[in-house]
Amino acid sequence: METKERAKNNRTLTLCEGEGEVFKKRLVTEKNIADCGFVNKTLNGDILVMLKHLPDEFADLIIIDPPYNLSKDFNGMKFNSRSDDRYDEYLATWFPEVCKKLKKTGSLYMCGDWKCTSSLQCALERELTVLNRITWQREKGRGAKANWKNGMEDIWFAVKNANDYYFNVEDVKIKRKVLAPYREDGKAKDWKESEGEKFRLTYPSNFWDDISVPFWSMPENTDHPTQKPEKLYAKLILASSKKGDMVFDPFLGSGTASVVAKKLGRNYCGIELNEEYCLWAEKRLQMAESDSSIQGYFDGVFWERNSLSFQKKSSMPFLHTAM
Repeated sequence: METKERAKNNRTLTLCEGEGEVFKKRLVTEKNIADCGFVNKTLNGDILVMLKHLPDEFADLIIIDPPYNLSKDFNGMKFNSRSDDRYDEYLATWFPEVCKKLKKTGSLYMCGDWKCTSSLQCALERELTVLNRITWQREKGRGAKANWKNGMEDIWFAVKNANDYYFNVEDVKIKRKVLAPYREDGKAKDWKESEGEKFRLTYPSNFWDDISVPFWSMPENTDHPTQKPEKLYAKLILASSKKGDMVFDPFLGSGTASVVAKKLGRNYCGIELNEEYCLWAEKRLQMAESDSSIQGYFDGVFWERNSLSFQKKSSMPFLHTAM
């Protein structure tokens, strides 16, 4: 495989000599899935082919990051932008089949951008009940001279049964600095002080501005062109699954959903067509065995962006009260 020259401090994941063959033996294909199974496995193959080998209603949580309606080169496998109607047709070829794999009490999240989000909503509403749309700030990217810079992406939240699904808001609260601390009878109200800074645990909204997109100095970073941050998926997994639950990603890419599921004590299964991406996923899964840390998630709490020094210094008991 072609290797790139990296700067000395560049921590982007690469495969060392011989690792590719080792990790390739761990992959599940159509030929060996009957013997290997699918639980805690990376499935290397076409989504429609591999879905046929998976039982219906096996997943507690499905996270989908499909190709957006943009022209993009995924390591030699090109996806071309098309009309809205053609993109709708593309979604219809696989999305209903994916929904069959979701348990009756399960939840599903699907990622998109402004250009394809209306198509995603329509596809979701035909199969599931949409509960919300999360918008997260994607601060990475170039500016635009003739348009507004695209700095946001969406994640649609849907369930099979709006009256019976799991959601744990306590595990996804955010620790934020208090700009205007309020006192009652001279005592702090709903906030604590640590290392000279005042913090409060707050309920999360459907706008997330605390996410850092993976870049060269982060060990989770790969050369995948649309890699999602581990912190982003950690919120989805903690909110909508329990330990031991099954997390399924039919467009696994470089493995973020599986890796985060493993770090958080869930089972996982992912499908990915590109073999090299599967190898990256397997290496990240191996790394997770000795390092379960997630950038921006420390001591059971999500922290706002650029607060790393306080995360490590803080040892105070966390409040579990809402604003």
